[in-house]
Amino acid sequence: MFGHEPSIAAVTSLKFFKDKNIVELGAGLGRDTIFFAQNSVYVEAFDYSEKAIETIKKKSKKLNLSDFVKAKVFDVRKKLPFENNTIDACFSHMLYCMALSNLDLENLNKEIFRILKPGGINIYTARHTDDGDYKNGIHMGEDLYENDGFIVHFFSKDKVNQLAKGFEILDIEKFEEGSFPRKLFKVITKKK
Repeated sequence: MFGHEPSIAAVTSLKFFKDKNIVELGAGLGRDTIFFAQNSVYVEAFDYSEKAIETIKKKSKKLNLSDFVKAKVFDVRKKLPFENNTIDACFSHMLYCMALSNLDLENLNKEIFRILKPGGINIYTARHTDDGDYKNGIHMGEDLYENDGFIVHFFSKDKVNQLAKGFEILDIEKFEEGSFPRKLFKVITKKK
């Protein structure tokens, strides 16, 4: 759906992940997972789709990156399978703007906070309220809109701030991706 090249967010986030073990949530078909692994970042990639995880496993094996990639089917609405204060960093590109409620997002951020080491980094992207699809389609409650059978959760800066409990916001950057283009925030937070 998004191509084979790594996302802009992954490329610009690499500097935060050098010499780290990271967890990628909502890894999709692994374009960012593979990019990180090719840059010697150990990635535990999670996605809801069994097919997506199988694709990541096949790609990492074909490219001799299996030592850097561990992939698992996982629903991010559940407790993350890590001990407290054990993970260096988390990354997710457009997971936060999936069909997750505000409560789901708050719980996810609490779980990320729990597993990150003190000073750990969480970087996520989400479509924001200046996006051309915002308020188009069927309103599903909160800031969720269904367009062509796909539900998107749109973010305001207020929502970013509300989710940042326990984190220091290092940066909220606006960027565009794709031909539409999708308008996104890249949010970089650090566990206090």
